[in-house]
Amino acid sequence: MRFSALLRGLVAAGTIALGALALFEWATWPDVGPLASRDPETTAFIERWRARELAAGRTGKVDWRPVPASRISDELELAVLVAEDIEFFQHDGFSVTELESALRRAWSGRKAPRGASTITQQLAKNLWLSPSRNPWRKAKEALLTRALEDRLTKGRILELYLNVAEFGPGVWGAEAAARRYFGRSAVALSQRQAAELAAGLSRPASWHPGATSAGYRGAVERTLGRMQRAAWLRTEIRAHARAKP
Repeated sequence: MRFSALLRGLVAAGTIALGALALFEWATWPDVGPLASRDPETTAFIERWRARELAAGRTGKVDWRPVPASRISDELELAVLVAEDIEFFQHDGFSVTELESALRRAWSGRKAPRGASTITQQLAKNLWLSPSRNPWRKAKEALLTRALEDRLTKGRILELYLNVAEFGPGVWGAEAAARRYFGRSAVALSQRQAAELAAGLSRPASWHPGATSAGYRGAVERTLGRMQRAAWLRTEIRAHARAKP
């Protein structure tokens, strides 16, 4: 009898805890809809970086200057697409091709699969989540990715991503990165400058314009090569992104 009562108590406590968690998630779940016309005031990744900087005794100042798509060059859009998610305009938020490729790389290297996230998945993670790879975080990412694809256009998703992606330590978004590294607006970036920014997205802490590592320089050249071979994507960019002056 005592064991049964204890078991019932544990089940009841677990049910209450799960209910509380579900209520918390419901109450704090992000509202995707406003992003269709309004830029975010901050992001989870920016706040995470700021907190680390403040904890280390630094200012925590963030270089972030969101701009509309009309002020971001086609070259950078193309560079980011070929570097991060070349199937962006064809998938619904999840790329089977990239997932299969990541799983093959993981199998051959006997490592956990990495590098299969689409731009939409990366946007969901940057806006609201953390770099953690735990299953619950990944489940939330999947749900938010689906919501972004359902509520926003492809052009808006790409615009938001280009404005919140980390392009170097404390440098967020295309405009801040273009001015920090090249002294010009994001709309004026050359093909090579765009490739240098896009090539560092996977490792922004160490891969960014001015870095001299062989790995980064190789990534820049690969990105340039992909840009030249994927000229057809320019038509997709013009069809989906907001009109530029």
